Amino acid sequence: MSRFNNRIEQMPPSGIRKFFDLVLDAKDIISLGVGEPDFVTPWHVRERVFFSLEQGRTSYTSNWGLMELRRETAKYLKDRFAVSYDAEQIMITVGVSEAVDIALRTILNEGDEVILPEPTYVCYRPLAELAGAKAVAVSNPSFKITADDIEKAVTPRSRVIILSYPSNPTGYTIARAEIEKIAEIARKHDLWIISDEIYAELTYEKEHYSIAAAPGMKDRVILLNGFSKAFAMTGWRLGYIAASDDFLEQAVKIHQYAALCAPIMAQYAALESLQRGMGEMEEMKKSYWRRRNYMFEALNKIGMTVERPEGAFYIFPSIECSKLSSEEFALGLLEKQRVAVIPGNVFGLGGEGRVRICYAIDFELLKESVARMERFIKSL
Repeated sequence: MSRFNNRIEQMPPSGIRKFFDLVLDAKDIISLGVGEPDFVTPWHVRERVFFSLEQGRTSYTSNWGLMELRRETAKYLKDRFAVSYDAEQIMITVGVSEAVDIALRTILNEGDEVILPEPTYVCYRPLAELAGAKAVAVSNPSFKITADDIEKAVTPRSRVIILSYPSNPTGYTIARAEIEKIAEIARKHDLWIISDEIYAELTYEKEHYSIAAAPGMKDRVILLNGFSKAFAMTGWRLGYIAASDDFLEQAVKIHQYAALCAPIMAQYAALESLQRGMGEMEEMKKSYWRRRNYMFEALNKIGMTVERPEGAFYIFPSIECSKLSSEEFALGLLEKQRVAVIPGNVFGLGGEGRVRICYAIDFELLKESVARMERFIKSL
């Protein structure tokens, strides 16, 4: 008999963290791997936390989080995305990753099926499998998931559809008309929607439309969001769930036992971010937009074909020109040219033959990374 949980033993380690660990202490590598803003958390946010510490605010909070933060989060969702939740329908979590785990464990039973558009972020499949469910991947060559793709995957065992848009790793989003068709499928088949909207603020051509705003969907959508990406607060590890009362009544039990509450210092930082407006966020977004445009044109020019991303800060080019697998390309580029990217296969169905590049780094380093990629391709 094994000493460990069978599901854990069979689960591969994160492909993203594998490459992150390779470059963590290296000084001469340009890392386009880990998805993290290159901006530090704004000074006024850090200052608010210093002040809270001076006041001795170092205690636990309610399992649900600070009520003042929950009120501000509800106001933010309504003002920015026309989604209406009461403060009591919001629970603060330790990042969106904990929120994903809580959501899946709250609604899934052994043998349930999770419809998972891929390629997608690496945590959804293993967390669904840890909850005893089966992940059913859906994809198409454009990586822009459609309602038809999803409906073909529905079976009597289907329980939930996971949506994450703008997408990590592709940067693509879903048009409002398609979102409303997906909502209709969820109503028709009585399915939950877990909607991870961590990149909602980082859209470039169109405003983000949350599926929670679609008619008749609020009580079947589990909306996940947080402060890591758009607010440059990755290390603060703060997210939230907005959902129906009956869902949260069950979900909070997991949070109580597994985490108790999110750190109070991070909650005060998030409160300051929401209360001081979106000015700094908009400046960050302009910078990402400029870098997005540069990478789209530069990568296509050197033969790494890709469509223009619509959001987030990732681009997911084809490496067909290299004749290498995603893993071979990423390892070769790292070894020969000291540039780190993430092989596309770690993101699931459709990812092989591509790599994920995060362009949230200094503009001059982006230019140098493209020059190195071009040299690597020409050397093959």
